Amino acid sequence: MENIIKTKDLQKVYTTEEVETTALNSINIEIKKGEFVAIMGPSGCGKSTLMNIVGLLDNPSHGEYHFLDQEISKYTEWQRAKLRKGNIGFVFQSFNLIDELTVFENVELPLLYLNVSSDERQKKVEEVLQRMDIMHRRNHFPQQLSGGQQQRVAIARAVVASPQLILADEPTGNLDSANSEEVMNLLTQLNQGGTTIVMVTHSPHDANYSHRIINLFDGKVVTENIKEKFHV
Repeated sequence: MENIIKTKDLQKVYTTEEVETTALNSINIEIKKGEFVAIMGPSGCGKSTLMNIVGLLDNPSHGEYHFLDQEISKYTEWQRAKLRKGNIGFVFQSFNLIDELTVFENVELPLLYLNVSSDERQKKVEEVLQRMDIMHRRNHFPQQLSGGQQQRVAIARAVVASPQLILADEPTGNLDSANSEEVMNLLTQLNQGGTTIVMVTHSPHDANYSHRIINLFDGKVVTENIKEKFHV
């Protein structure tokens, strides 16, 4: 199966006048298309730094990062943004919805950035709102929704452009157990439909939904647990 992500000796070093901090130290990982991978580890182990690089929000200090068969470790911010658009969707713990926009308008945003026509935007947004069972809230604003409903909207926004990769950063961190279960089931359904998912989580329960768990400690991969074989 083809890799969507491959890193080789990936390092991220932050340097100030007084101190040099190694956030990632020789990370070598491969994630195949259609896989669901959980990344775990204690606070400060490098999870967020790794997600920023995988999500094309930052460059490594050293090493290689291959995304969709392109070696992009030296890409400019503009090049990363261009590749990110339409290929990667993000789901955050804090939802990151825009309070001044309705549910429909929040979900529509990625399509505006991709210059999708008005008719096509409406069709795609309505389809994904139906899929996420949030269509009845299309004209509501985020503050009028429960946490679980807001995360459904955030997932709808992440998938509306049919990206190949979803990056989920503690997607159930602000939710109760019932809503957490709902969100994990939605991510599982997306994965079963062919979307690759990489999820940072502190929750062993949520990690249990994945095919493979990568454990980080002090900026290094310390273990990888393959839970089950998967088929695309």
